[in-house]
Amino acid sequence: MEAFKIHEGLVAPLDRNNVDTDAIIPKQFLKSIKRSGFGPNAFDEWRYMDHGEPGMDNSQRPLNPNFVLNQARYRGASILLTRANFGCGSSREHAPWALLDYGFKAILAESFADIFYNNCFKNGILPVVVPKAELDALFGLVEHSPGYALAIDLPAQLIRRPDGHAIPFEVDPFRKECLVNGWDDIGLTLRHADKIRDYEARRRVRHPYYFS
Repeated sequence: MEAFKIHEGLVAPLDRNNVDTDAIIPKQFLKSIKRSGFGPNAFDEWRYMDHGEPGMDNSQRPLNPNFVLNQARYRGASILLTRANFGCGSSREHAPWALLDYGFKAILAESFADIFYNNCFKNGILPVVVPKAELDALFGLVEHSPGYALAIDLPAQLIRRPDGHAIPFEVDPFRKECLVNGWDDIGLTLRHADKIRDYEARRRVRHPYYFS
């Protein structure tokens, strides 16, 4: 998992409450468990004018001109600005996979669904809870300032606006440590690889019949 320390990126606004995981990545794309390749189908039903299915050539599909992420000014955005209860619905881990594969490194919202929030950390995305007043201000700034970017400093727990205003945020210390160091669940386990190998070697001596 890629470490997250300080990230500066273009902001894209998705001004909707209760965006569920089926909207983030529709159910027909859940057949794969490769973790990659879901980006072209993120927000599929909002992003395209036709119905998407796995294996389609997305480059040939008609885009919905009214969907915000299809606007040229938000191309390459890596910070998603959205509203309350983002990631509600089913617990599919494909939702953060799709957002990460699309290019989003951080999501700023008034609140998140619990399972989605946890899955973001496990997959290298920083979900940040932002007070509504600060969120409203950011939506206004993004709308009126093409190319609007933010810097997110995870070690300092600050969102820095271009005008110098800083927005502090809370994050669980353990989740912060994992994300700053790029440790997913496998990475955390491998930190103890020497102890695991030592245990397995002793187990083979004590219980050889398990290995015969």
